[in-house]
Amino acid sequence: MKSCVASSVVAFCLLIGQQIGAKETIFVRMRDGVELATDVHKGEGTNALPVILGRTPYNKNSLDAIGTEAMRRGFILVAQDCRGRFASEGENLPFNLDGPDGFDTLEWITKQTWCNGKIGTWGGSAGALTQFQMITSGTDKISAQHLTVGAPNLYEVVYINGVFRKALVEDWLRGAQWGSNALARWVAHPIYDDYWSERDASRDYKKANAPALHIGGYWDIFAQGTIDAFVGYQEKGGPKARGKQRLVMGPWTHGVLQEKAGELTFPNAKNPPGKVHDAWKWFDLTLKGNTSNQNVEPAVTYYVIGDVNDPKAPGNVWRTADHWPPVQATPTKYFLRSDRSLGDPEPGIGDPLSYTYDPANPAPTVGGPQLTIPAGPMDQKTVEARADVLVFTSPQLTSPIEVTGRVRAQVWVSADVPDTDFIARLCDVYPDGRSFNLCEGAIRARFRAGRNKESFLEPGKIYPMDIYLWSTSVIFNSGHRLRLQISSSSAPGYDPNPNTGAPFRANTEARKANLKLYVDSGHPSHVVLPVVMGTGR
Repeated sequence: MKSCVASSVVAFCLLIGQQIGAKETIFVRMRDGVELATDVHKGEGTNALPVILGRTPYNKNSLDAIGTEAMRRGFILVAQDCRGRFASEGENLPFNLDGPDGFDTLEWITKQTWCNGKIGTWGGSAGALTQFQMITSGTDKISAQHLTVGAPNLYEVVYINGVFRKALVEDWLRGAQWGSNALARWVAHPIYDDYWSERDASRDYKKANAPALHIGGYWDIFAQGTIDAFVGYQEKGGPKARGKQRLVMGPWTHGVLQEKAGELTFPNAKNPPGKVHDAWKWFDLTLKGNTSNQNVEPAVTYYVIGDVNDPKAPGNVWRTADHWPPVQATPTKYFLRSDRSLGDPEPGIGDPLSYTYDPANPAPTVGGPQLTIPAGPMDQKTVEARADVLVFTSPQLTSPIEVTGRVRAQVWVSADVPDTDFIARLCDVYPDGRSFNLCEGAIRARFRAGRNKESFLEPGKIYPMDIYLWSTSVIFNSGHRLRLQISSSSAPGYDPNPNTGAPFRANTEARKANLKLYVDSGHPSHVVLPVVMGTGR
């Protein structure tokens, strides 16, 4: 067995030809005896310093350059391979015991003579998810967090209201070379059960008790999770977390601080105002400064999307606010009509619209919140041309409309199958006819009453479906049109529902679903947009 106290590797880091410190690899024993490979990047002859902890499934050695920079800036970096990964012992499963392992690692750090008691946690994507898992452990040893593109609830990483995120999950598990049983474990839990609740930091935000910086993008795979975590920490966190959070939301996919997303390029998107989104400045403030005086910048920095082709169009700017949602908005209903129009002030009178969804021929995923397939805003013409995708479009706008906040659709539907999916997507239609996706949501019909219980459809019975799309901030320019898509598939982004009602992936049987969407006054299908007052309608 590897020693949990002695160094097994010492690698010296040089900066501009001068030795400034060393990387020491230590194998830290967890409560169950498993030892995790842990690098300590520590300057030579230094006193106790603040520590930055990065737990990663992507090889701690990839953080060597960051360790060198940390030493130069007066920090100690602790980089650790997660359980079962690279040099660490344990079973190779994603986010397996990350809560207890994070707790034990933090306890070990605080006992070291080189730690001054201030510990910040850092990481993006899976590195942010591991930070949220530390919060589930109830640790009180975190002084600050820097969370880039992450989510507090692992269930919502794998499933969206019961709809399996096929491309994201399967491609990531395969590409990162997780254990062969990793997919089976997640597939075995399509319902939000004890497995997920143990890994859900959003269940008890008061366990978060430190200032944190949350960075996300509107087309990121964790976009809504980033916003939800900010609001949860800010409003429900412990006393050291409440009122001490920061949020930066940009027009980005999973790669933040970039100007291009999907097929669109957004002016100045990689330069949000202020400095604290920089991790070093954030830790200078929270680990070295006086945190009681940390609110020197607004709590929220967000980008407002606009028409990228018109330099005179409103939007394409950064704004700041003290909270999220960042502005006063009026929930405004836009009704779906039988003539495929959107936006009449009152529900209409008309026959239901019908379509057939065939799991053997699902609608394609074009852009959106994806990881391994093309992501971001992309022209939806191939999707919207399909007979199994219902498209509702407003008249051309005579004045701009700002929509900032979370979008919700409520549609009344019936089916001849016991289960199927419903997907809603909000789009901005440019004057030249291109339709760009802004935000979307999905729900598996059997989970319409909650993600922890199943309720199957009765053939022909009409049901309301609440589909919560994620959040956006956009100004629809004059001459543009608003559009809502309703469908039952988007593959491979979402796993196609076989429509049989059988347990998830219990067999390969599938059947077509004949569906109706109702648009009459008794069943007023609509989308609710948070319209900012003063922009008109």
